[in-house]
Amino acid sequence: MQATIQSDMNTTEAKRILETALICAQQPMPVRDLRVLFNDSLGADTIKTLLEELQQEWTGRGVELVCVATGWRFQSRPEMREYLDRLHPEKPPRYTRATLETLAIIAYRQPVTRGDMEDIRGVTISSQIIKQLEDRGWIEVIGHREAPGRPALYATTKHFLDDLGLASLDQLPLMESPEQPGGMLDMLADLPAEGESAGLPLEEVATEGDTSGDEASTATTSDDGPESGDAEPFTLSGNPT
Repeated sequence: MQATIQSDMNTTEAKRILETALICAQQPMPVRDLRVLFNDSLGADTIKTLLEELQQEWTGRGVELVCVATGWRFQSRPEMREYLDRLHPEKPPRYTRATLETLAIIAYRQPVTRGDMEDIRGVTISSQIIKQLEDRGWIEVIGHREAPGRPALYATTKHFLDDLGLASLDQLPLMESPEQPGGMLDMLADLPAEGESAGLPLEEVATEGDTSGDEASTATTSDDGPESGDAEPFTLSGNPT
């Protein structure tokens, strides 16, 4: 390691530079950007090794260094959320279960059309739900299916993975059962709010009967009605593709 670092800088100093840049960064930083700190004199493998050493050095602290889809970043550990939430007692926007289930379908079955989602959930999906997820930057149209009407194909984004603190879709939790996407919904519900530390702004998840929030006033009757009480649970089996 030492031999790969320019003579006027030792390993400790290199890690201090990386640490400072990452702490001050507003967004995750990829290795290629971190190399610029050293005028590209350090190779990608050397940077990765230094980052892994930094990860170990931050073990046991309230903040951790993680690699997500778009790069490396520091973020608070999940167990710190209880205390950080006290600094922001106001309630963040709430997302209904319909929204989270739609997001889960896209994450695990992508690419999917709106019709695919409706077939899986068994109800009509409100346009407002799709718009919410697009505006949040969690899903995007990646193409169109060669079928009548050429329906749009939706997939999750790297920003979605960043907000979950994941590097790839392979790290999504496995389905607990074909009937209940519990692991995914729990993951979405438990992550810290944006602005407090890395994660999705989902401090609270509406129960199936909840109609609070902006979406409730705009969702279609078929999405609000059956789901809020007597609808059969939708099936979503398998691993993310």
